[in-house]
Amino acid sequence: MRRIQPTQSYALFGSVATQRLEHHAAAQLPAHTLMQRAGLAIAQLARALAPHARTIWIACGPGNNGGDGLEAALHLQRCGVHVVVTWLGQPEHAPPDAHQSWLRARNAGVRFANRAPSDLGPADLCIDALLGIGLGASDSRLAPAPDSPLHQLLQQLRCSPATLLAVDMPTGLQADTGQYTADLAPDSDSNSRGAVPAARHTLSLLTLKPGLFTGAGRDAAGTVWFDDLLCPPSTEAPSAWLSGPGPTVTRCHASHKGSYGDVAIVGGEGLQARGMGMVGAALLAASAALHSGAGRVLVAPLDSTGLELDAQQPELMFRRFDALQLEDLTVVCGCGGGDAVRAVLAPVLLRAARLVLDADALNAIAAHEGLQTALQVRAQRHQPTVLTPHPLEAARLLGIDTASVQAHRLQAAQQLAARFGCTTVLKGSGTAIAAPGLAPHINPTGNARLATAGTGDVLAGMIGARWAANASPATPFEAATSAVFAHGLAADQWPADLPLTASLLAERAGIVNF
Repeated sequence: MRRIQPTQSYALFGSVATQRLEHHAAAQLPAHTLMQRAGLAIAQLARALAPHARTIWIACGPGNNGGDGLEAALHLQRCGVHVVVTWLGQPEHAPPDAHQSWLRARNAGVRFANRAPSDLGPADLCIDALLGIGLGASDSRLAPAPDSPLHQLLQQLRCSPATLLAVDMPTGLQADTGQYTADLAPDSDSNSRGAVPAARHTLSLLTLKPGLFTGAGRDAAGTVWFDDLLCPPSTEAPSAWLSGPGPTVTRCHASHKGSYGDVAIVGGEGLQARGMGMVGAALLAASAALHSGAGRVLVAPLDSTGLELDAQQPELMFRRFDALQLEDLTVVCGCGGGDAVRAVLAPVLLRAARLVLDADALNAIAAHEGLQTALQVRAQRHQPTVLTPHPLEAARLLGIDTASVQAHRLQAAQQLAARFGCTTVLKGSGTAIAAPGLAPHINPTGNARLATAGTGDVLAGMIGARWAANASPATPFEAATSAVFAHGLAADQWPADLPLTASLLAERAGIVNF
């Protein structure tokens, strides 16, 4: 068993692949072996998480996830722990393995009760073994009545002051998408009640699931642990990957600024255009590219702002757009571009050697069929592109609503990558990175401190700088994955007493410690 940390890459498997691997593993072992191993793993982690618990309450569903919880109860009982089990199953209807674990738990003297013990405290532990991955779009259990025993137990688990350990998946969270199933999501006002939430842990068994790391998964799962149940590594292709830090770039002593590429930032609509100046976005992207190691950073503000020098960053070189040699540059286009970016998109799409499209550039493309075609033609000419949409921008590009994007984040990123023949970085909790022909990656770093204006511009600049280096990482997918990881890690390593602003983030982007 090990705790999942962002120090290496991990293969992720969706619910269908996991069930297939589970059936294969079970066929190679004596009956009931996998459930016994799962129960032992749960009990071991429970003891480690709550060594001084007076009571451990296990809420068990009617299926095999509940059987895992029953098996854990048996081991905890044998260790002298005061364990209480609430089981939603019935012996005559339980799956064979779950029935066997129920018999073993009952014979060991495990106490059964209809609800949670009333005296659970912060030092105690609750175990969610209700559904696991036994949840899918066609599952009849997706919409139980609000007053059903499942709902009642789930509410008690979520509201308890005790640490919560979920078995395989937090109940209600879909393994493939990281989104809650209808009627099983937490109350919408649960984060506004003033109470400090109890610690959350999830023990993923046999495989790691994508839904634990994207969408609502990061908050729901908390700290993720993994146990392979002593089964050999799968030879099946993963559904996705949890990204690691990527290769470390070593700079040769005998190098110069030309060795690390030129990044051009095209964006920043002037105040005079519509009364909404956004030059700061372009400067943030430029600062991030500069501090991420680009050899030179050129800034081409839109709408003739008259800006010729950034006194705080004199290293930045300002250019008129028509003076840029786009064919030789890694171009980051769209940051704060407003309406003005539309006038330059056609030549940028036609001529830029390498192109990162962000913010208003994406909105302009979504609204203009001709620009969409031009973006697709870039792929046909083998001119690589990276798109960096947030969910609303992705929805506009796909012609759907934001909720649909968030409901299937990996799928949305893959659809954009396939439609435009490019690398797509779908931002958000568990940023998804996709490219044609590759399994998508989910980024494990970052936190809510990034939810402030300008951090997306910083990311775009970081991607441009890492890509422009033209060494390692060399491909747009590698550059994007590496930059997203470093961007999130900078937030994870941020000093607790220092407010995170985009300008400070840009300056620290190149000094994170992997």
